[in-house]
Amino acid sequence: MGTLGAALAMPAIVRAEESEDDFWNMFGKNQALKKIDVEGNTSTAKSLVDTIEPILSYDTSYNLQLAIQNYEAFIQANGTWDPPGRETFGLKLGDSRRAAALLKRRLMINGDMALEKRVDDEFDAKLDAGVRLFQARHGLVINGKVDEATFYALSVPADYRLNQLKLNAQRIDQWASALSDRYVAVNIPAATIEAVEGAQVVQRHTAVVGKVDRATPILNSKIFQVKFNPYWTVPKSIIEKDLIRYMNEDPDYLTKCRIRIFDGDGNEIQPTQIDWSTKDAVKYTFRQDPGGENSMGHCKIDFYNKYDVYMHDTPQKALFGENARFHSSGCMRCENIDTLAAWLLRDNGGWDVPTVQAAFEGGLREDVKLDVQVPIHTTYITAWANRQGTVSFRDDVYQFDAAGIVNFSEG
Repeated sequence: MGTLGAALAMPAIVRAEESEDDFWNMFGKNQALKKIDVEGNTSTAKSLVDTIEPILSYDTSYNLQLAIQNYEAFIQANGTWDPPGRETFGLKLGDSRRAAALLKRRLMINGDMALEKRVDDEFDAKLDAGVRLFQARHGLVINGKVDEATFYALSVPADYRLNQLKLNAQRIDQWASALSDRYVAVNIPAATIEAVEGAQVVQRHTAVVGKVDRATPILNSKIFQVKFNPYWTVPKSIIEKDLIRYMNEDPDYLTKCRIRIFDGDGNEIQPTQIDWSTKDAVKYTFRQDPGGENSMGHCKIDFYNKYDVYMHDTPQKALFGENARFHSSGCMRCENIDTLAAWLLRDNGGWDVPTVQAAFEGGLREDVKLDVQVPIHTTYITAWANRQGTVSFRDDVYQFDAAGIVNFSEG
């Protein structure tokens, strides 16, 4: 090979060597990524958020005041934090770009990552843990990716968050003053349920609550009854808003859902006897037979109220895994309701979790009055903090923050 030929060949050799180096660098990076304990990062994030402190407590009020001081100091010194750029969207473990470094800086400000003087462009294990903690604090699906919901949560300005902290500190002060030793608290914006005893959360449940146009009411009441494998009587509002439409779309809807129709004298009638092109259906009673596919699932928990709302099981378990769990017509669906039912019935004797589960699966149709009624508070808290310094936020789904509402009356 001549001099010219050798000169032409050299770049190809260099490119081959560079390509080989790139392969081994990528191979090494992939091996390192496989060793990252993402499940451990998720568990750690959850443990920093889901502590035993009740959301309605003077401890939470005190912790909120500390958070307010920190946010005020930050805003006074910096104004706000920078919103995420478009290149932040979609970031995930293993990515390498400038946006990752900017995200690290932002999560350090929020306390989701430890402060460091220098950051690199790698979406590494530390950033994965930071993103998962950020997601846990905002009630999002914890996947370690800057998905749409995470991106929008990152976009909320600091002064908006400070306003949330101040509003909710006032709300919690009011609720905390009227609590008993044992109670159930439903936080609507978080779509969660806490069973509290001795100033500690003994159970925490994911919930599904009312959609914006059929909001879950805010109230203080007492739970007085647990119904096993109940019938479901369709509320008139659902007959008018939903059921008539469903029947016009599918005349077999009631049959498929095992919903029967009764007139004012208790006589069963057939769907064909109703004029579905009118509002005629609201004159009748629609009742769904018990069973796992019943809209209330295996259990209904009753408490006194004028809104005809209650807590219940559901056959639609997948809803508990969503970011925004606002699907009901005002009632509250409770995940793992068997453990809550057993806790509520504790003073009756003879009801533990296995007994409750057996009643579910065996199709027991029984209404059990609580020997000791348990207070329930449905609340609206969009920001809170715990003693570990972890500050949580939720969306203002019913726009009560926007209206500056602190005092809730049951009207």
